[in-house]
Amino acid sequence: MLRRRVLTRLVLVFLISFAVYPAAAKEITARTIVERFHGSLMVVMKNARPLGIKGRYDHLAPEIEQAFHLPLMTQVTAGSFWRKATDIQRKQLIKAFSHLSIGTYAAQFKDYSGQVFETVGERSGPQKTTLVQTRIVSPGIKPVGLTYVTKKIKGQWRIVDVLLDDDISQLAIRRSEYRQVLKRSGVNGLIGTLTRKADALVTN
Repeated sequence: MLRRRVLTRLVLVFLISFAVYPAAAKEITARTIVERFHGSLMVVMKNARPLGIKGRYDHLAPEIEQAFHLPLMTQVTAGSFWRKATDIQRKQLIKAFSHLSIGTYAAQFKDYSGQVFETVGERSGPQKTTLVQTRIVSPGIKPVGLTYVTKKIKGQWRIVDVLLDDDISQLAIRRSEYRQVLKRSGVNGLIGTLTRKADALVTN
C-alpha cells in the first residue's frame, strides 16, 4: 500500500511538471502553430454536419484565438483610425473582428471530401516574420497554396496574416474593404458592420 502511494505521488509530480513545462517536451515553433491550427480545421471538417455552424464556431474559437494574433490584425486593418479610437472602441472592434474571423472559418470549412493540409516549408519574411508555406490538397482539384505569416510576439509564435495562393494578403484585402466603411461611418460603423456579418454567418 505504501509503495502504491509513493508511486502515485511520483506519477502526479511527473504529470504536473509536464503540464507546467510543455516546451521542454517539444519546442513550439511557427510551423507547430500552423500545423496545430490545420489539425483543428481537419477535426471540424470531418465532423462538420453533426457539429453544425454553431458547433464548428465553438470548436474553432479557442484554436483561432490561440493561433492568430487577432488584436494586432485588427489594428492593422483599422489603419490610422485605430489611433483615433477610444479604448472601449478598440476592445469592441477586436471582438467584432475576432467574431467575423471565427465565423468565416466555421462557414467555409463545412464539409470533408478527402482534403489534406500539407506543409511545404518555411522561410524568413520581412520584419522578422517567418513564412510557413502550406497547401490544401483536394482529390481531383489543383492544390491551393496558403502561406501563413507568423511573428514571435512576447516569446510566442502567432499567425498575423494569410496569403492565398502564396501571394494575396487577406489582411490587405480586409484593410481595403474596411477603409471605405471607416471613412463613411467611423469606428462604430465598422464595429456594427463586422458584427452583423458575423452574426449572419453563424445563424445561417
